[in-house]
Amino acid sequence: MKNRPKIIFLASGNPHKIEELRQVLTPLNIELKSTMDVDEPLDVVEDQPDLQGNALKKAKAWHDKTGLPSISDDTGLEVDALGGEPGVYSARYAGDNPTYEDNVNKLLAEMKGKPNRSAQFRTVIAFVDGSDQYFFEGICRGIIINEKRGEKGFGYDPVFVPERYEKTFAELSSEEKNKISHRGRAVQKFIEFLKK
Repeated sequence: MKNRPKIIFLASGNPHKIEELRQVLTPLNIELKSTMDVDEPLDVVEDQPDLQGNALKKAKAWHDKTGLPSISDDTGLEVDALGGEPGVYSARYAGDNPTYEDNVNKLLAEMKGKPNRSAQFRTVIAFVDGSDQYFFEGICRGIIINEKRGEKGFGYDPVFVPERYEKTFAELSSEEKNKISHRGRAVQKFIEFLKK
């Protein structure tokens, strides 16, 4: 990458992700735009077989539309006892347009009676700037507990306890979570790349 961009486009309308990324880009004097700033949003179908493919597809589509350096991520919860499921299907584990609650309830049902509770969250960030493509991966290992705890966060956060912690992601403050989370780690690698 030749020069650090002044504006980066985030291919997401998720307010949690937008705020999280804005917090880390602000000290670098990089303005963050997102799909919330666009009148005609693209509907990019996440049909790739893996997280990297989905992230790249979204970043490229938005880069083509906006002309801005674009970043996108895809995240999956990979549960060892379920052979890595829900993985790339984490957001739609319980079917089409499920709520976070639906997905968590399905996961808890699938995990009933399974002694091995280990799992990992994995995020892959794709960054597209002209013809250049870069990938950044973050992993957070932990376990799936038997019932939901905590009001913060989103998705599977209430049932995931990261390694060396007693609390679920949904019980941690956003600052604590960002320091250790899969997305936080991937974003950190991206920030280090931007600083070079």
